[in-house]
Amino acid sequence: MSRVLDRARDFCIDNFQVFNGRPSANALEKLEALIAPEALYDSAERCDAPKCDPQTRVAVQDNLYSWIEHGDAVNPINMKWVTGPAGSGKTAVMGSTAFVTTIAYQLAQHRQDLKDAIAAAMEADAIVFKKTLEVQMETLVLAPLRVVAGPSNTALRGVIVIDGLDDCGVEGIQDNTTTGSRTKPTRTKEQDQLKILRVLHQASSDPTFPLRIIIASRSERVFRHFFDPERHNIPIARKLDLHQDYDAEADITLFLKVRFDHLRRLHNLPPSWLPPNAIEILVNKASGQFIYAAIVIRFLELGHRAPPKVLLETILKMEATGTSNPLNALDEL
Repeated sequence: MSRVLDRARDFCIDNFQVFNGRPSANALEKLEALIAPEALYDSAERCDAPKCDPQTRVAVQDNLYSWIEHGDAVNPINMKWVTGPAGSGKTAVMGSTAFVTTIAYQLAQHRQDLKDAIAAAMEADAIVFKKTLEVQMETLVLAPLRVVAGPSNTALRGVIVIDGLDDCGVEGIQDNTTTGSRTKPTRTKEQDQLKILRVLHQASSDPTFPLRIIIASRSERVFRHFFDPERHNIPIARKLDLHQDYDAEADITLFLKVRFDHLRRLHNLPPSWLPPNAIEILVNKASGQFIYAAIVIRFLELGHRAPPKVLLETILKMEATGTSNPLNALDEL
């Protein structure tokens, strides 16, 4: 094969540039600089995120997996809202301006054709990152998905999980209008959350959008209002309430039995080491909140001040604090 300028002599080249025929690598690096890495499923910051114990929350997980795989023929909606109070197990069941770029980055990592399509979109609109979330969603996510999927989107299947959207913070800007410098929010936390919810609804409403969306959050006002079926002629999302739709007590009981058996083997305790009715008392104290049982077990596993039985007896003797939060008493430990 002949080479460019082969055998050439006595010439000079000004403004020499080399163009890469596949811009996706450089584009991905640019995209990577704008993501929220802590939001990735396998992020190092999520290494201690709670997970469902085997055989617990089986009905909830089956509900979600079935919906992800088969959808709902009666209500063909691509978005589901998983809600419940703090500690009810939302993160365990699941697994800002960086929101859209983080989704686009993960899509680009998933398939080469999506990476190329997203890179081409970035090349075509170099200032897309300075535009609204709605424009970013259309340019970086929806349009590339249409290019790759074509008329039939059956080849592309998956789910986008947005966990803890109620913890979304508020960006700050530098305010130098007064003496000294202070940071003040440009908008409220609720406004940020509402903007993200609208962008997700924009995606799920697109008939060519091939993915399903699961949003996990506490039942705060902005979410209740947004997902209120009476505000929409057609429901925009299916609601799954972990506190009302499923009885968590059986799962908490199973969780405690498994973990107590592990402690017994770990510390070489006799089968009768548990105080009478210990599991029943703890389940009642938990009031349906998995986090209570998880904290009790972690306290027993990590406690070095006394044997597990002594520590457990201390917890069982704790009286309710008079508040609706069963975790308040554990804070004293």
